[in-house]
Amino acid sequence: MGIPYGANPDTCPVRVLLGWLEAAGITEGPLFRSINRHGQIQSGRLGGIDVARVVKKLADRAGLDAAEYAGHSLRAGHATSAAMAGASERSIMRQTGHRSVQMVRRYTRDSSLFRENSAGKLGL
Repeated sequence: MGIPYGANPDTCPVRVLLGWLEAAGITEGPLFRSINRHGQIQSGRLGGIDVARVVKKLADRAGLDAAEYAGHSLRAGHATSAAMAGASERSIMRQTGHRSVQMVRRYTRDSSLFRENSAGKLGL
């Protein structure tokens, strides 16, 4: 699995990751780590529960119902956004680690709601 450079320097995942590594002083070990309440970066890897907490906190800040979101929402969001942008199911599966096309299709079922909607072809 690779992560390509993004077209926008402000949102490029590679540039953001390099910035994180520099700011955190990480030269080896886990890339993604917990930060304690004192703002200190921990040596251990970031756990799934940590990701879920961050997602819920940011969903709440955005005015969304945090109970409807978890760390898994990031994977679902990637799959759906990639499908909407025209990525193949195979490439989505390779990136997200999905093992079946059926599961990817469950994630991306809403991605073509407007893009491939037959009502849009009626000329109304």
